[in-house]
Amino acid sequence: MPTPPTGRLSLLLALALSVLAGCTHPRGEPAASPRWADAGQLVLVTVPGWDSTHGVLRRYERGAGSWREIGSSTPVTIGRSGAAWGLGLHDAQADGPIKREGDGRAPAGMFAIGPAFGYAATADTALRYAPMQASHYCIDVSDSPLYNRIVDAREVGDRAVEGSTEPMRRDLHAGDDQRYQLGFVIGHNAAAQAGAGSCIFAHLWKSPDAATAGCTAMDPAAMDALLAWLQPARRPVFVLLPEREYERLKDPWQLPR
Repeated sequence: MPTPPTGRLSLLLALALSVLAGCTHPRGEPAASPRWADAGQLVLVTVPGWDSTHGVLRRYERGAGSWREIGSSTPVTIGRSGAAWGLGLHDAQADGPIKREGDGRAPAGMFAIGPAFGYAATADTALRYAPMQASHYCIDVSDSPLYNRIVDAREVGDRAVEGSTEPMRRDLHAGDDQRYQLGFVIGHNAAAQAGAGSCIFAHLWKSPDAATAGCTAMDPAAMDALLAWLQPARRPVFVLLPEREYERLKDPWQLPR
């Protein structure tokens, strides 16, 4: 895909987050029907329990009203403290931990999939792709007006990114770390509710044993296959659930049996 001009990167990502925010379901408000009823692709991660740090990712496509698994499953790692209910397309849930900034838990629930990002100028994906530079940060400072947004310090100013612990070029800022070499945004807390958690991605893992700060991480080959498969026109969604919650929600959420 062609590289968008640098000045448009923050706009691209801000617009994506605003779209995701429009899909976010307010906590406690009843829904007449699932907001993902027209989703044609599903990225499903299941973990043994709330405190598990490892899980399994599967891909599904929907046709004629039923889900069909695509390819084979792949192992993933999630937050170092496990999972907790996030803010996404789903209604609020009564039982289980709630995602908070800095808690080390991956958001559980149903989420829209945002743009892809990486270190290279282009990527093999139909998702919108934003190449990251040394000046790009995801703002994880809860009281910042830019909270939960990827921004370019050259556009917003160096003071606007002060305190952020999420440089998007970790290879340049964090000892040649390759985890953000390729990934995509998971639409948790798209409305940027302060303290509810930020900068949630699917990205490459450091190793099969290394948990994350709250993202979902995987082998590079699995990420390549996932990004090549995702089609925005099919309105893909990302689901992460403990196995017990999956059994409880698979029918009302219209998930694969």
